[in-house]
Amino acid sequence: MRWLDPLKLSTLLPVCVVALAAPLLLTACSSGSGGMVCEGKVETLSGQALGNIEGEIIDRFTSFHVVMDKLKLESGALYSSDPQQYIPSAITREGWLAQRLSDTRFSVINAQQDRMITFSCPARAI
Repeated sequence: MRWLDPLKLSTLLPVCVVALAAPLLLTACSSGSGGMVCEGKVETLSGQALGNIEGEIIDRFTSFHVVMDKLKLESGALYSSDPQQYIPSAITREGWLAQRLSDTRFSVINAQQDRMITFSCPARAI
């Protein structure tokens, strides 16, 4: 039988292994939502402490998502004309100002509600 030629099977085997293993590897490497639980400090815009809140930050580097009990915000694309001098920021659909303060600190500000939440997240292992 010609289709069982050992030379053809040996060239076909690596292709089959990669085709079958790729979805498995991609599934194994994805980490669900990719979020991290962070502590948030709630304040008025003048700095009066209002308490603490816990939220999940899903960091996409050029954007981030904040998921809290009663609120979910998506920053959209963060922008800064000079990231060394200005904080990368965006306005969410809900009207919050979203800022990436550092790799582990994020803030969301709503002037109409006189609220500012600054999230501090655990350091990440590289």
